[in-house]
Amino acid sequence: MKSWIKRSLIGFAAATVVLGGLTACGSRGDHARGWSDERITEVRGKAIEKISSKLELNAEQKAKLAVLADEMIASRKAFKGGSADPRADMKSLVAGEKFDRAKAQALLDQKTQVVQGNGPKVLAAFGDFYDSLTPAQQQQVREKMDRRGHGWWGRG
Repeated sequence: MKSWIKRSLIGFAAATVVLGGLTACGSRGDHARGWSDERITEVRGKAIEKISSKLELNAEQKAKLAVLADEMIASRKAFKGGSADPRADMKSLVAGEKFDRAKAQALLDQKTQVVQGNGPKVLAAFGDFYDSLTPAQQQQVREKMDRRGHGWWGRG
């Protein structure tokens, strides 16, 4: 695999973990109520500020990080789809005597299409953000990834 593709995929995964982790860890028990658009926007803002602070981003870099966050949120919403309750979707697959393979395959196909459709936009946004970083900032990101087992951005 070409090194730029590998770096992009690793970076995309890291960004997903960072923003997803910050979003998840910031909930403080909101799981039962779900995530409102306002709550997602609030957590997005906090994550951008924290990452911006840690990496000492300039205004242009911060704007690119915001675009990345927006693309990731849009991708998440599209992946979640029209289903208000993904668990109910899964439960419906085993509601009868037999596993509903056709419905499961349709659900898988739907999710795969969403990932394939939104993935390039998220990768492009991450690439734009990462490429805008200085070599020192890129090194900070790599170091954070290396210390992943110890928590992201001081949350370990």
